[in-house]
Amino acid sequence: MKKHLKQIFVISSLLLMGTAVMAKLPAPSDEAKAKAAEAAAKAAWSGKVDAYQSCMAQDKAAAHYFQTAKAAAKDVKPATAMPPCADPGAYSYTPGVDAKPLEASGAHSPAPTATSPPSSKTPAADIAPAKKP
Repeated sequence: MKKHLKQIFVISSLLLMGTAVMAKLPAPSDEAKAKAAEAAAKAAWSGKVDAYQSCMAQDKAAAHYFQTAKAAAKDVKPATAMPPCADPGAYSYTPGVDAKPLEASGAHSPAPTATSPPSSKTPAADIAPAKKP
């Protein structure tokens, strides 16, 4: 009997915790959205810096290899042409301007009001009869 009550208690407490976990969070404020956008921009810039530093380290290692190979009089093939390392520069963040969606900007005209269903069994000749000369 006690085991049965214990199981019911555990199941009900898990259900209560499950509903608390699934509660809907409020929408983030404009300030939180701006902060998240800045964090994303900084993360993207950090990735570019990491790629630049990796490229510079590879160039340095390749230069050292070719220098030591020449000193040892080894036959070395020329290096494959690679694009130069692109320095991302200093971090600067400029928040983007929110563009209006096309509907709000008036970039297109609204569709006309429908007067008939899009498909009907009426022949096209009856709908728009040919003009007589």
